[in-house]
Amino acid sequence: MAFRNRQSMIQWMQTPGIIPNCPPGLEYLTQINQLLVCQRFDLLEVLGCFATSKKYEVMNNQGHRIYYAEERSNCFLRYLCGPSRPFTMTIYDNVGRDVITMHRTLRSSCCWRNCYVQKLKVEAPPGEKIGYVYQYFHPFLPKFKIKNENKEDVMKIRGPCMLSSCVTDLDFNLLSLDEEIVLGKISKKWAGFMRELFTNADKFGIQFPLDLDVKIKVLMLGASFLIMLRVKQNSKEK
Repeated sequence: MAFRNRQSMIQWMQTPGIIPNCPPGLEYLTQINQLLVCQRFDLLEVLGCFATSKKYEVMNNQGHRIYYAEERSNCFLRYLCGPSRPFTMTIYDNVGRDVITMHRTLRSSCCWRNCYVQKLKVEAPPGEKIGYVYQYFHPFLPKFKIKNENKEDVMKIRGPCMLSSCVTDLDFNLLSLDEEIVLGKISKKWAGFMRELFTNADKFGIQFPLDLDVKIKVLMLGASFLIMLRVKQNSKEK
């Protein structure tokens, strides 16, 4: 598999033992309360040669890699739809198993520019649904719902009014269903002016309670990919 030959010097997080009632490959997530999602720098795309499929490193707060994520999408749709494109994200563990699959469908915008709705289906292991992430319409704020495998609402995510990351971090809070309790957050990290201007590599931090259900942690990871694309879409519109 291609990713095995890339960055072989990166240290992987130690593989945990088997945990009862935990989907295979998600055992890592029982031991952490933070994730860092780093998009890999792509020189060809920065130079404007062509739009490429995105690749990401998913690490813990000590810089140890937990997963490697690789987008699969149609080249034509990457050009035509940009950040709105459909894709399948496959996430691998340290032995090359595909432990998580995320499917984003193509969504069209309605007559208002900001009423675009996103939907992500998440499977772990591939073929077994664990939940969904929906972005739903709000006139001012980017809002998302985390749903279980039966499409029942579990938690909500609320972002800031302004989605420009030109000078600061962007925080998207993980909330209880009544939106009264903040349980965690997804943060878009500002890399500095020159890096933001000349590279396409994003970095997102995810924080959640240590004892949060591992399936919800995976759904938050999926939400970070939707947020990443939503921020890019907003930047293009501006």
